[in-house]
Amino acid sequence: MSEQRPPRRPADFLAAHRGGGLATLLDQRGGALFAYAAWRTGLKPTHLTLLNLVLGLGTSATVIAYIPAAQDGAPWWPVALGALVLWHTAYMLDCADGQLARVTRTGSDAGARVDILADVAVQVSVVAAVVAVTSAYAPWVPAWCGGAYAAVNMTNLVTSVMAKEDASVSMVKSTNIIVRLIKLVRDYGFVIAAVALALLRPELMAFVMLFFGTVNALFLLASIAVNARATLR
Repeated sequence: MSEQRPPRRPADFLAAHRGGGLATLLDQRGGALFAYAAWRTGLKPTHLTLLNLVLGLGTSATVIAYIPAAQDGAPWWPVALGALVLWHTAYMLDCADGQLARVTRTGSDAGARVDILADVAVQVSVVAAVVAVTSAYAPWVPAWCGGAYAAVNMTNLVTSVMAKEDASVSMVKSTNIIVRLIKLVRDYGFVIAAVALALLRPELMAFVMLFFGTVNALFLLASIAVNARATLR
C-alpha cells in the first residue's frame, strides 16, 4: 500500500471539493485556503465546522438585533457589508471542513452529522434574518409567506445532502454554462450574497424572500414529480 502524499498547497485541498454552483465554486477556493491553514496549525475538520456555526449564527443575530437601530435612522450599509463578508467566510469554513476531512482522511460519521446539523442551524438563522427584516420593512407581506419561505428553504439543504449520497439525484446534470447560470438561483453562495446586498435597501427584502421562496417551492414540486414519474414507469 502506497503512503499518502501530504498536502503541500491549498490547491491540494481544492481538488477534494465536491463541486457546487458557480457562486459556491468561489467559496470552495476560499475554503481551500482555510483547509490548508487548518492543516498547518493542526486543527480538525470539526473545529472548522464549529467556527462556521459561531460565525454564521453571530452574523444573523447581529442583522436581527440591528433592525431597531436602523429604523431609528442608523445606516444599513456597514451591516450589509459585514454580513456579506462574514456569511461568506462562514460558508468558506463549511467548504473547508469537508476538504480537510477528505484530504487528511480524518472524516467520521459523527463529524459528518455535526457538519449537516451546523449547516441547518446557520441556514435557519439566515432565514430568520430574512423574515425579521421583511416583517419590519414590509408589513404588507402575510405572515404565512414567511413560514412557507422558511419551510421550503430547507429543500436546498435536503437535496444537497441527497446528492452527496447519490449523484443521480440531480434532475439537470448538464454542465452547460446557460444551465449553470439558471441553477445559480439555488446556489447557497448566491443566496447569501443576495440577502446581504438586499440589506442596503431593506424594503426590498420582501421581494428577495418571495423570489427565493417561489424558486424553492417550484423546485420541490418538480423534484417530487420527476422522482414519482421514475417510480411509476
